[in-house]
Amino acid sequence: EVHIVESGGGLVQVGGSLRLSCIVSGFSFDDDYAIGWFRQAPGKGREGVSCVSGSDGKTYYRTTLEGRFTISADNAKNTVYLQMHSLKPEDTALYLCAADRFGDLCYSGSFDPDTLDYDYWGQGTQVTVSS
Repeated sequence: EVHIVESGGGLVQVGGSLRLSCIVSGFSFDDDYAIGWFRQAPGKGREGVSCVSGSDGKTYYRTTLEGRFTISADNAKNTVYLQMHSLKPEDTALYLCAADRFGDLCYSGSFDPDTLDYDYWGQGTQVTVSS
């Protein structure tokens, strides 16, 4: 059984930084896979933030977030991180991690429109940016 647990969220001031962690258990990081970070603000739809493709290690970002957010994977720990810098109030949201068994949901253009058909989802970690 696959379990996804996100952590690292919290309250931060404008301009601050946070690093989110996504631990995926019961899921192989040795085969093709994709892990994505998503977010959902109150009253808004879920949107993709970033993803990493296990087959080639390539990373992709929502265009508007590129440069401030960095995704990375530690395959030995079955963990994916999302480093966020220069946070803005509009970054306030529940951040969710998701896993794709076959690794075909993370590619250039997968955020336009958002690809949300991931197989497994975590419960999320709340990020609140105060002004």
